[in-house]
Amino acid sequence: MDQKQSPKIIVDNRESEDFDHLLHSLGAETERKQLELGDFVCSDRVIIERKTRADFESSIMDRRLFNQLGNLISAYSRVIIIVEGEESANRVSRPALLGAYSSVVTDYGASLFFTRNLNATAELIYSIATHEQLVGKKTLSFFPKKKTFTISQTQRSIVEMFPMIGPKLAQNLLNHFGNLETLLNASEEELLKAEGMGEKRAKTFISILRSEYKREDDS
Repeated sequence: MDQKQSPKIIVDNRESEDFDHLLHSLGAETERKQLELGDFVCSDRVIIERKTRADFESSIMDRRLFNQLGNLISAYSRVIIIVEGEESANRVSRPALLGAYSSVVTDYGASLFFTRNLNATAELIYSIATHEQLVGKKTLSFFPKKKTFTISQTQRSIVEMFPMIGPKLAQNLLNHFGNLETLLNASEEELLKAEGMGEKRAKTFISILRSEYKREDDS
């Protein structure tokens, strides 16, 4: 590999400027952009989403993690989640954490890495970008090549926005009811007939649909 070559990494401008200094010290070039998705772009197929331990646990609780993953995998073929920090925020139980890890890898096909601190995160990002651009000879793009969703994929992504519903259950529900209109008008009893739904999920689903919108809670 030519030692004069340097990988170029696009960094979201909301990330700490310390990353620029660390990545430069490792031999990378950086470009700051307002990224629509993710935090670091290593090529036209590889994107990295970085989260602190506290943010990762918070994103599990409010389902933000899974909505982000759905958007990321729709635009990039290789999605990497980096969870940074050694101390757990203790906001999520261990079984729930393990379930989230499993979902990231098996339901969404993303890679999951854990780093101790910002320095270790920068080293991992640099290594990924170097392999992708200088070893794998992939190109770097400022704009993701978004996949075009089919109608069925769009329907599934809408259902996945509901709490406690991942890709597989969303597919089960749509397959059971046939279309979104029938699903959204289903009663709790009808929802329970769908494979994998369960009483808790059904009650939450109905609650989201029927609860009054409160603007003061949407801020």
